[in-house]
Amino acid sequence: MVIALGLEGSANKLGVGIIKDGIVLSNPRKTYITPPGEGFMPKETAQHHRRHILEVLKLALDQAKISPQDLDVICYTKGPGMGAPLATVAIVARTIAQLWNKPILGVNHCIGHIEMGRLITGAKNPTVLYVSGGNTQIIAYARKRYRIFGETIDIAIGNCLDRFARILKLSNDPSPGYNVEQLAKIGSKYVPLPYCVKGMDVSFSGILSYLEERSDALLIQGFTPEDMCFSLQETIFAMLVETTERALAHCNSNEVLIENKPIFSRWSGVQPTSARNDG
Repeated sequence: MVIALGLEGSANKLGVGIIKDGIVLSNPRKTYITPPGEGFMPKETAQHHRRHILEVLKLALDQAKISPQDLDVICYTKGPGMGAPLATVAIVARTIAQLWNKPILGVNHCIGHIEMGRLITGAKNPTVLYVSGGNTQIIAYARKRYRIFGETIDIAIGNCLDRFARILKLSNDPSPGYNVEQLAKIGSKYVPLPYCVKGMDVSFSGILSYLEERSDALLIQGFTPEDMCFSLQETIFAMLVETTERALAHCNSNEVLIENKPIFSRWSGVQPTSARNDG
């Protein structure tokens, strides 16, 4: 029986989780939310984490109903991520490991997310679509290591959605991408947008620039912000579906694990197709 405490602070979400033999005992989080139209900077994000890390740590222990003496190992996000927030949480992890005399383990952010997804969904050996604010990759496990089959060549899909939310001055609470999704559910008129798939790689910066430069003109033409959100999602999600299906066929896999922190989805029994549906 192993009880592990993990600290995550690679971006604006601060979290402390406790797991006992694959069972989540607690997982409290605190998110740094900026005003509409603004992103989060490393310095201010690190200050937020320093301000709240001890209360979140105490809450995790209280919810799990365990004491520090019960822990077997302290884990923390080593990277990738934003330097200042990562350093803030790493210092706390090293400090409590020494105070409580526990071994410490640095975890790769991306692999941690994938393994959490496998644990929660029960997926065996899935093709992984890893999408977040800072990552867009299609990953599969081969020859004893995770290998990248395709990725963004510029910005991540989450960053694309977040930056478009800033253009529309949408709230960052609970997250800009979530609020774009809510507007997209209302939109119905499709704005023709660039579609940029290059082999197994994708590109989002040109699509974002296209919308940014034309947003005022589109409003005059009768397209609503909801229509623009709908069109952006439909286009960039289609790009991901195309490349993920191609990876499925290449790996002869029938499972897809979609990792979008903190949400995991699993498709099983997928029948990959090789052709893109332009409709």
